[in-house]
Amino acid sequence: MNPKTTNVINSIALILMGLWGFIDVSSPTALIPTAFGVLIFICFVLSKRNEKLNKIFSHVAILLTLLILISLIGTRLPKSIDDGGIGLLRVLIMIGTSSLSIVIFIKSFIDARYNK
Repeated sequence: MNPKTTNVINSIALILMGLWGFIDVSSPTALIPTAFGVLIFICFVLSKRNEKLNKIFSHVAILLTLLILISLIGTRLPKSIDDGGIGLLRVLIMIGTSSLSIVIFIKSFIDARYNK
């Protein structure tokens, strides 16, 4: 799996889970992952348009992914564990796709460094 594919999967998961959370609980804070998902997807689209800026948009995407992952684990996961239910599943899906995305990005950065 390449970084661009995981980037798209992660952004779609963040968008859909955030929207689902908003519909479920009607809290505007549930749209935070959706906003991050949209920004990550924009990074993907811009990197496809201009290959020269691919490295910059990859780093921005990994930074956004890392920020949302830290906030999901630090803030949302403890509350979701206490509440349980479908909200916990949504948070675990977002954490899973974000973690996978970070692992694939880091592997890609390491491979690019060694292949210079």
